[in-house]
Amino acid sequence: MKNYYIYYTPEIVLKPDTAHEIHDVLCADAAANLGYSSVLVYPDKGNGALNPLRWFFPFQPKQPDAKFVEFYNAQKKLKVVPLPMPWLIDKINCKLTKSSTIVTKYYLPFYLLSHTKIVHTRDWNFVKASIKNKIPVIYERHYFQELSFEPEIVHSPFFQIAITQSEPIRESLISYGMPPEKVIWLHNGFEKSFLVRQAEAAQQWRGELLVDGRKQLVVYSGALYRFKGIDLLIDAAKELPEIQFAITGGKVTQVQAYQQLAKDKQVENIKFLGWILPRERLVSLMQAADVLAHPHCSGEEANFTNPVKFFQYMASGTPIAITEIPPLIEFKNSPLVAGWCEPDHPHKLAECIKYVLETYPRRIEGYTDSISFASQFTWENRTQKILSYVEESFRPQILNESLD
Repeated sequence: MKNYYIYYTPEIVLKPDTAHEIHDVLCADAAANLGYSSVLVYPDKGNGALNPLRWFFPFQPKQPDAKFVEFYNAQKKLKVVPLPMPWLIDKINCKLTKSSTIVTKYYLPFYLLSHTKIVHTRDWNFVKASIKNKIPVIYERHYFQELSFEPEIVHSPFFQIAITQSEPIRESLISYGMPPEKVIWLHNGFEKSFLVRQAEAAQQWRGELLVDGRKQLVVYSGALYRFKGIDLLIDAAKELPEIQFAITGGKVTQVQAYQQLAKDKQVENIKFLGWILPRERLVSLMQAADVLAHPHCSGEEANFTNPVKFFQYMASGTPIAITEIPPLIEFKNSPLVAGWCEPDHPHKLAECIKYVLETYPRRIEGYTDSISFASQFTWENRTQKILSYVEESFRPQILNESLD
């Protein structure tokens, strides 16, 4: 049946700091929740690739395994198709031994084509191969463009729409040859599970994290990079010793490096929790906080970032201390319960956190203004917006009832 909504991602590794993989999984998950025959397709470099039957019968949509579900918090309707790869793939610097070549030259024309109604991907090679096989495409690009687009690809009627996350990225794509009418920018989204109140689990978090007589909790969730403002947050925590800070996310090496930095700066009121599993525990952690911190540095990264955590923060109903960066400025005049500050200044970040704590005391039920405002930014709503730009004849049919 040629009705599958194929999401292709070039890698699934189930490791921390894989924001783009998480994005792809959540997009595919949302389409499945809406009732589409959504399948996440990706190269499989594991031991299962040694089974020769999988080479000749690769398109067998199945439920993801328990580790996948735990890591990504995937829902029940999502199906996956891991494409088996030879053991030398991506280990030798040769075009013929790249997973992208195997996928686009073998799997796509011979096994995916007959099932695929439309493709959604960040992988440009997969885009080009899909267009050449006359498959409609939705393309996502989250970084500034560096090479000119092939006119025969972007002007093809099968190239439906390009999605970016900010206006500067959209302008970048246009400057490299993308037709202006074929590129839009959309915010990211959040999983509906963040709307479910978890008062008991949140209180457990507070019992674990609030130590040494501290009564208020500031939480950061996300990648651990300097441009994300982690150094600023450590310095802000030092200015607010009576408040407990908790940071989750990052690779093991990053967590260790920042733990050492906090120790060197004698910041004793900050805990690094690492990567939390199962991922659904983030819901209760965000609800446990008095304030959710959204620091960021200025610079090029601030012009294109559109962090998933921002929308998760919003849906949690917890007040937010937000750094003013271009993609988020529009929310400054929204009903969002938050305080705002300039980037790059730890003292102003500390003042913003203190202001939010004093102005918006914690509510177990969350702030309904933020929660109600957030409802428009679910991944499901984002998927529906994207499909509205696709010609009706190219859209997959909804086959199943959507989840509540």
